Amino acid sequence: MITTPFGFATTADEVMQGIDLHGQRAIVTGGASGIGIDTARVLAAAGAEVTLAVRNVDAGKAVATALNQAGGHSNVRVAYLDLSEQASVKAFAAAWQGPLHLLINNAGIMALPSLSLSAEGWEMQFATNFLGHFTLSTGLHRALAAAQGARIVSVSSSGNLIAPVLFDDPHFAFMPYDPLVAYGQSKSACALLALEATRRWANEGIFANALNPGAIATNLQRHTGGLKTPEARRKNTAQGAATSVLLAASPLLEGVGGKYFEDCNEAAVVTHRPADYRGVAHYAMDPANAARLWKLGLSLTA
Repeated sequence: MITTPFGFATTADEVMQGIDLHGQRAIVTGGASGIGIDTARVLAAAGAEVTLAVRNVDAGKAVATALNQAGGHSNVRVAYLDLSEQASVKAFAAAWQGPLHLLINNAGIMALPSLSLSAEGWEMQFATNFLGHFTLSTGLHRALAAAQGARIVSVSSSGNLIAPVLFDDPHFAFMPYDPLVAYGQSKSACALLALEATRRWANEGIFANALNPGAIATNLQRHTGGLKTPEARRKNTAQGAATSVLLAASPLLEGVGGKYFEDCNEAAVVTHRPADYRGVAHYAMDPANAARLWKLGLSLTA
């Protein structure tokens, strides 16, 4: 188990102390809200050129302007990306030029109250949280390889403990739709994405890890009536971004991939759902599931 000096209350700023990212380029999906803002803020403050890949470009521009002004730099830019639309994802990847050092697959949606399908007919949480990031990651593969030491950060959540990937019915064509089961499936998929990306691409210097950022009150919970986690287990956005930043930039994770982290440390793999929702489900760290999911992603997005 990988451990670090950091923990539950650590902030992204504390993780980044002493780290220099000048010359590196980063993409943060969903970088205009929630923990995405703090993730982008500290990466840019460390010298990285950061692209906020967002659906709402106006909101993204406002955040970029605020971050650039507060940091006294011009490191943050904005580009349009709608992860629920494969055409948008493929266009974004095709337009990217040059190496990419850090890909932070941060954006996500949660617990849509009724079954909603993408243009391709895919369940919307699976389409956005996993398939959008899958196509983005594979579409940027050459740029990541060109960086000669790239990292992919896949933001999962404790939702992985709710449901595995439902390989035979991922879009709820047969099963009754359940908002949290659909969310859990998508977050298990995010963990498996990091596992298989590392297996396939580590020999090109690309390492991917997944994480649970913790319970942070953001727009993510707009369909659930707000955050239900006890106060003592809640984080602010700077604390929520800490594990993402650790996986993206810390020298402590050099050459490490295919792992799942929470509270800035590697999480235990569990075979039953704990009462405190800590750890990562065994099915979300299973190499056979990861390989099967990658093949499913390829077949759906081809």
